[in-house]
Amino acid sequence: MEYIVIFATTPIEDGKKIAKHLIEGKTAVCVNVIPKVYSIFWWEGKIEECDEALLVIKTEKTRLDEVINSIKDIHPYEVPEIIAVSIIGGNKKYLDWLTESLAL
Repeated sequence: MEYIVIFATTPIEDGKKIAKHLIEGKTAVCVNVIPKVYSIFWWEGKIEECDEALLVIKTEKTRLDEVINSIKDIHPYEVPEIIAVSIIGGNKKYLDWLTESLAL
């Protein structure tokens, strides 16, 4: 099984809503909602700054498109940040739990 972590930023008030939707839909096994990150970024030719939540989403690689689509369906941004990285190793019992939880 291939596992991934997906990072997404969102307005703070939307973070829990997105996380709950992903867990209830069985597209992710765990979502950490880090409630306050300060983001500075280019948008439409100018520098923007805002408080956001950071979502740290754990799931299987096969569910990536489903997670992306679920986030985009709820997310208020025109172009939400959604990026994924491979998990190359970790606590075997945790990774086994991840697989078991998504199979329920």
